[in-house]
Amino acid sequence: MKKIIDLSNEDAKAHFLKGSSYFGDDLPPYLSFEPILNDVATALDGKNFKEFKSSCPSYLPKVNYSFLTNKDGKFAWRPLELIHPAIYVSLVNVICQADNWKNIQERLSQEGNAVECCSIPVLSIDNQEKDVASKIKSWWIKVEQQALSYSLEYSHVLHTDVVDCYGSLYTHSISWAMHGFGESKSRKGDPSLLGEKIDYHIKAGRYGQTNGISQGSVLMDLIAEIVLSFVDEEINKKLGEQTDFRILRYRDDYRIFTNSDERAEEILKVISQELLLVGMKLGVSKTILSRNVVEGSIKQDKLAAIDLQDLGDTNAKTIQKQLLRLHSFGQRFPNSGALRRLVSEFYDKLNKEKEKPEDLEVQVAIATDIGFVSPSTFPKIAGILSHLINLAPETERLYLCNKVREKMRRVPHNGYLEMWLQRLLHPLGVSFDSEELICKIVNDERVDLWENSWISKRDLKKALCTSKIVDTELLKNLSPVMDPEETRLFTEKALYTS
Repeated sequence: MKKIIDLSNEDAKAHFLKGSSYFGDDLPPYLSFEPILNDVATALDGKNFKEFKSSCPSYLPKVNYSFLTNKDGKFAWRPLELIHPAIYVSLVNVICQADNWKNIQERLSQEGNAVECCSIPVLSIDNQEKDVASKIKSWWIKVEQQALSYSLEYSHVLHTDVVDCYGSLYTHSISWAMHGFGESKSRKGDPSLLGEKIDYHIKAGRYGQTNGISQGSVLMDLIAEIVLSFVDEEINKKLGEQTDFRILRYRDDYRIFTNSDERAEEILKVISQELLLVGMKLGVSKTILSRNVVEGSIKQDKLAAIDLQDLGDTNAKTIQKQLLRLHSFGQRFPNSGALRRLVSEFYDKLNKEKEKPEDLEVQVAIATDIGFVSPSTFPKIAGILSHLINLAPETERLYLCNKVREKMRRVPHNGYLEMWLQRLLHPLGVSFDSEELICKIVNDERVDLWENSWISKRDLKKALCTSKIVDTELLKNLSPVMDPEETRLFTEKALYTS
């Protein structure tokens, strides 16, 4: 496991151009953006996208492609954004120029006194482990385990995080972070400054907006860290030498360790003030003070899941009872990381079932409702449903599929869930008409994900053909029962997501 800033500029460029770096969440196995990124990189040939434009993309809406995930089955929506590949690759070209990459390495290598950053992106050092899995292990070691060890020194922990961190980040602050207030202000708009170049690229895909960066890629994670490390530096200046407290930061999540309520609140005020400089603010509802560091360092859903696991299968001998127990847990802790882990563990056990149970439709109904209430579980719920439905006689499968499809369609504004619903239904021969553009592409419709009218070069437009994101051979031979490997990161991610 190594930090991304330990890479050479050429190795960093290769890393950013991986499909899993461009979009970090699980996708059905037949979907990959890497072919488009490779073709766009060839077309740009290391150059800036400005050399390929006929008009300014920042004057156009929908240059980047956005789709939604739904956190509660109702109105808690979170946008994910696929940066226009030409802008994305161009930004990678800029950032990974030797001098620019050296400046970023220096910015993120600075160590302060007050805030300990635990979230510089990391990657696997071998082929046995995926980069996201490496990131998860880094979080586990640096944050949760370190927090528990601080119980030897401190009696209080205050846990808080930023509201809509990526969506609120003020893009001009990227230049402040790279060059300092003074130089950035005196050279505002200077296209030779790295911070200004990054700012320009981000605004180009987001209708010229100065508030917010895209969410979903390792590259944007890195840029968020550049700004947050600048905030760390300002916090360090205010708080001075670390004598009676500790602060751990993982991305936009802060944990403050002290020995009194008053000291914790003083530090919280400083963090809040410095975040306002870059357009961010802390979430009041998620700010929790605990007077026991061990208890306060572990999320309540994780503690409850440990209790549930200790009950064992002997207390719920049938599949239906185990599903009902998961359903009850999901009602208490919807979309929690612990629920995702429990669902994943249940799926691993379910694979041993080979015969149709008498209550199959009931099992399908309960599993579907878990996904309906907690849409973030649906990639793994789709796997559970694929196994259950495959236990039914062929004459019953269409009926069950249609029931699942119609219920999940009632989850509003959730393109990500629909991608996985399509993965479930497609190999069973069930049609799935969706407004989600990526689903339309899988259905062999000619659709552009990104606004390309600003591009003047034919070779670059050809490189952006969206049909290549689908591996048609893999799609054609897709198993109706999902392989657990398709969502292997699902369980690992549950360790650090809320």
